[in-house]
Amino acid sequence: MKNFWSYDIDDALKELKSGRDGLTSQEAAERIETYGKNVFDEKKASSNFMIFLSQFKSPITLILIFAAILSIFLKDYSDGFIILIIILISSLLSYLHESKAKDAVKKLLSSVSVTSSVLRDGSFKELDNADLTLGDIIKVKTGDMIPADCLLIESNSLTTDESSLTGETFPVEKSCGKLDASTGLSARKNSLWMGTHLISGSGKALIVNLAKDTEFGKITNSLSQRDSDTDFEKGIKNFGNLILHVTTLLIGLIFLFNIVLNKSFLESFMFALALSVGLTPQMLPAIISVNLSQGAKKMSEQGVIVKKLNSIENFGSMTVMCSDKTGTITQGKVKLHSSLNFAGENSEKLRKFAGLNSYFQEGYANPIDEAILSDKSEDFSAYKKLFEIPYSFENKLLSVIVKTNDDFSNKNLMVTKGAFESILKICKTYEGSDGSIGPIDDVVSSLKNSFNKYSSQGYRVLGLSYKFLDDSCDPEKEAAQDMIFKGFLLFIDPLKEDIRDVVSHMNKLGVALKMITGDNQEIAKNIGSQIGLNPEKILLGEDLSSYSISQLNKKVLDIDIFAEISPNQKEKIIRSYKEAGEIVGYMGDGINDAPAIKVADVGISVDTAADTAKDAASIVLLQNSLTVLLSGIKEGRRTFINTLKYIFVATSANFGNMFSMAGASLFLKFLPLLPKQILLTNLLTDFPSLQIASDSVDEDWLKNPVKWDMKFIKRFMVVFGIISSLFDYVTFFVLIYIFKAKESYFQTGWMLESVISAMVVMLIVRTARPIFKSKPSKKLILAIVCVSILLVGIIYSPINSYLGLVDLPIKVLLAMFLISFVYALVAEALKKEFYKRNSFSRK
Repeated sequence: MKNFWSYDIDDALKELKSGRDGLTSQEAAERIETYGKNVFDEKKASSNFMIFLSQFKSPITLILIFAAILSIFLKDYSDGFIILIIILISSLLSYLHESKAKDAVKKLLSSVSVTSSVLRDGSFKELDNADLTLGDIIKVKTGDMIPADCLLIESNSLTTDESSLTGETFPVEKSCGKLDASTGLSARKNSLWMGTHLISGSGKALIVNLAKDTEFGKITNSLSQRDSDTDFEKGIKNFGNLILHVTTLLIGLIFLFNIVLNKSFLESFMFALALSVGLTPQMLPAIISVNLSQGAKKMSEQGVIVKKLNSIENFGSMTVMCSDKTGTITQGKVKLHSSLNFAGENSEKLRKFAGLNSYFQEGYANPIDEAILSDKSEDFSAYKKLFEIPYSFENKLLSVIVKTNDDFSNKNLMVTKGAFESILKICKTYEGSDGSIGPIDDVVSSLKNSFNKYSSQGYRVLGLSYKFLDDSCDPEKEAAQDMIFKGFLLFIDPLKEDIRDVVSHMNKLGVALKMITGDNQEIAKNIGSQIGLNPEKILLGEDLSSYSISQLNKKVLDIDIFAEISPNQKEKIIRSYKEAGEIVGYMGDGINDAPAIKVADVGISVDTAADTAKDAASIVLLQNSLTVLLSGIKEGRRTFINTLKYIFVATSANFGNMFSMAGASLFLKFLPLLPKQILLTNLLTDFPSLQIASDSVDEDWLKNPVKWDMKFIKRFMVVFGIISSLFDYVTFFVLIYIFKAKESYFQTGWMLESVISAMVVMLIVRTARPIFKSKPSKKLILAIVCVSILLVGIIYSPINSYLGLVDLPIKVLLAMFLISFVYALVAEALKKEFYKRNSFSRK
């Protein structure tokens, strides 16, 4: 039934063809046959093998597998197997994380009780929840989990804990009745929700929606869906497609030109394929893995567990951080903020009266009384309880009568607390600031104004009254009437101590915090304004429902606070931000937060959260604090930028070299480099690239979100690739026309210049600042020095003949180093101009 809370009970029974006597066993069996059991649809899960295979679908991964097979075919076994091992390890890590996600729904379902008391054939029976059906009437009592979405038929002092669905801290009172169809989930007082539980009272309810159609079911359905690609994963795919297109075009042209020039078909084919290996950034999976592993290690030292490694780099590009209010922005527990008399002044006597009331009441344990008693520890053992008038859902009052001690002349004292309007009705007088007593009518208007003011400030407000009784009065016959209004009790879910600083720092880092809560708009506005959000930029759940995703993705950009939001709407908000082009993080700790956590680019939960929320998250905080997210954002940007550094180096150097070889192959009678020399060059230049993961990052690059910008990467690749290629042609000219180099001589000289210049320029393009103002890591410097020494050692060692290399005269060696040095100077000057005209695309 849709909008079942807007039906009165008789109409709902008629709609479901049921009655107040429930169903017969025959009717129930027929309905189970028609509608199915009260269980969630079990979709056929992908096998572990298929999940593992899905890790290899990325274009960049497919190119690398091809490159590895090609290397093995060319008998360069070491290079081929290294590539395959890197891909295998990277894919295995991804597979392990994805396979764990399959447990999320199972843990969610395990939180629901297994049996319920059902009215069948005229009497109540304990039946398995799976055997419940539409139109069944169930009986519920304190502690019961609700097995389906229901409409209340009878209610006796019934309160529920709906925090798992709505995020509300306070218990929810339930009563029978008919509500408007537009009523928000948290305000549907006549409804019980699957997955929530009863705190107090008892009642009967009509089952109107079975498992898969419940609010709870919507959450399980979204959790069972496969994760969509995050922004970082999309960037990797786009980059892979770019490399695939460039590689295909270059290889086709080179092969075609070599055939036209009557070069050997097989030789030309092998050369073209070797070029494809040279153009492919083979170390990209390893670079990403090393970067992410180091980032995860640093974050774990700060109490942050990274479950999904790619989420670290998504931190770097995050532009919007959405957060649940309760337990994330606030402490998630009720606190007595103040006890105020009629004039708004603090009253210790009022606080003491409240403590007496809470100490001696023997109804169900609730957060309100716990907050009052934990506020100040007073010894009430000298007092004696005489009688209690339990909390009533009709008048919303709770009274206790106690025998006082000397502080109140051993009088009998009746203290009543409850809803403000209810307290006002039973009061005849009020107590002034000086202890004087006056007629309540004199201050009624002022009291109501104070109540409205406190409520609008986000407080949960209760009233408190008292009166002294004669010893001759019978406490058991005493009623809550002719009371003296004592004052207001103001409760709040307090902010976390560091939240204001966190929001301020996030804004400086270019990340906008958005608050999403199921609480009412007044509380949401008050909390939002305290942490620096604009309370006027608010959107309510009932208004949000009228927007489609395409309409909402424009609206959300101008919203700071989302209030009175249902669980499925949280996910809708996250999707809208993503469609608007934002990179979104979401932090929550309840079952109701799991869908939003799952769909976000960066899903965050805490160690004390519901299992379902933790399973859906990619980041789990061991401390329930947003402060560590600040370092996570910076670490994400550092990791992302170091990954981009490798891409800048690899694509520009590789593109330049491939362009040079393509051109050289047209006018040389021999291949510029042999296939095995190309692979060796690739291997030598890739080794220092692995150390980029440890490199320092300029502070300027950490100030704003960074994201994939394919236009920037293309421009960088072309500009620096062309400069690299120009110096390659200078090298060709020097080797051929000055040193009269022949085949092996030429190949050795160019391979030396190619490797040295690639590593020198690595130091330059790793930063947008002048090289002497950005200190590279010691590991990177050491790797470059070691490779340079190794290369010279190979050239002048006996093994050079196996690689088609020869000893070079010292003057040739010096000339190659000189060309590399000049290339570095030109690249440094060009870099300055390039960054003046181009920058990373940022939000």
